Amino acid sequence: MEFTMTGFSEEAGIRRFKFRGTSVNRTYQEFAVHTDVALARKYGIGLQELPLLCRRLLERDVEKLDVNIIIFSEELMREHSDQCAAAERATQERRKAHRRPNPTRLGEHWRGPQPPTVG
Repeated sequence: MEFTMTGFSEEAGIRRFKFRGTSVNRTYQEFAVHTDVALARKYGIGLQELPLLCRRLLERDVEKLDVNIIIFSEELMREHSDQCAAAERATQERRKAHRRPNPTRLGEHWRGPQPPTVG
C-alpha cells in the first residue's frame, strides 16, 4: 500500500496527520496518525520530521492495520530518538578515527625535513 499525506490539523497540542492509502488494485482507504507535539519536542523530533515519521509508521504496520486511527506513541518517539542518537555516536566515532596531520609538519613529506631555525 502506498500512503500520501492529504492534510493535517492541530487541536490542544495533538497534531492529526491524514493519509490516503492506495492499494495495488487502486482502492483507497483513509488513515490518521495522531501525535503529541509536546512529546515530539521532548524527544528532539522537529515538526518537519513528523509527517515522514507518521508515513513510515503506517508503512511499517500496514499488515497489522485494522483501524484507521493510529497513535504515534511516546515509546515510538523514544525509539526514534535512540536510533538518531546511535547514528550520531557512530558519526562521531568515525570522525575521531580520522587523524589530522600536524600543522607544524605539513608538507614535510614532499619538501624533506627542514633544518631547525635558530632564533
